[in-house]
Amino acid sequence: MTKPPSTRQANGGRWPNALAWLSVLALLAALLLMGGAGPAYRGELIELGDAFSLLRYGVYLAAAAAALGLILLVVSALTRRPGAGVVAVIVLVGTVAMLYMPWQHWQRAQQAPVIHDITTDTQNPPTFDALRDAREAAPNGADYPGEETARQQRDAYPEVQPLLLAAPSSRVLSAAQSEVEAAGWEIVAITDNTIEATAVTRWFGFKDDVVIRLTEQENDIQVDMRSASRLGASDVGTNALRIESFLNRLRERLE
Repeated sequence: MTKPPSTRQANGGRWPNALAWLSVLALLAALLLMGGAGPAYRGELIELGDAFSLLRYGVYLAAAAAALGLILLVVSALTRRPGAGVVAVIVLVGTVAMLYMPWQHWQRAQQAPVIHDITTDTQNPPTFDALRDAREAAPNGADYPGEETARQQRDAYPEVQPLLLAAPSSRVLSAAQSEVEAAGWEIVAITDNTIEATAVTRWFGFKDDVVIRLTEQENDIQVDMRSASRLGASDVGTNALRIESFLNRLRERLE
C-alpha cells in the first residue's frame, strides 16, 4: 500500500540519509587530513608547508562536518528520524574531540612568546658542543639568541629555574641519564658534567635539542638545562614545559 503524502513528508524522504552520509564522510576526510599531516611530514613524503595546508583543510572539513551535523540534528527532529539524530550527535561529538587538540594548541600559541630557546641560566646558557653541527645545519642555529629572548622567557616562564640537589655529582649525572632514557630522547654525548640529547615530537617529528649541565656548588650540585627547537620561531611553550617536567622528575628520582 502506498504511504499517504503526509507520512512521506514526515519521514523526510532521502534528505536525512543524504545528510548523514555527507556529515560522516566530511568527518572521516577531516580525520584523514589532520591525522595524516604529521606522519606524512615525518616520513618526508611532503614538505612542512604542505603538511600545514593539510591541517588547515582538515579543520575546514571538520567545521563543515559540524555544520552538516547540526542541520541533520534539526532535520531528524522535524522528520522524526531518531537514527539520523544519533548520527548527528556522533558527528558533532567526533568533531569536537578532533578539534580540541588544535584549539588547545592555538590557545597556547596565543599566550606563548615567540621564542624557541629556553634555559635555566640565561646569563651563561649551557652550550651545544656535540650537537653544534646538527644545529648549525638547522634554521635556528646553535648560539643562544640573547637578552631579548631571556627577557621574554623571564616574563613568560619565571618558574624555569636551576635545580639544586644535595647529592654527589656522579649520582646526579646517572639519575639524569636515566631520566633522559626514560623520556625516549636520543643521547648524543655524555661527559663528566653534561648530557646532550635530542627529543623528537611524536606527531610531526620535530627535533628539539637538550643539554643538561652539572655544576658543583659549595654543598650542592646545580643542574642547569637548555632545550631549543631546531625549526620554528615559536615553540608554543614546549621547551619550557620539557625543562620543568624533566627537573621535577629528576628531583623525585633522587629523593
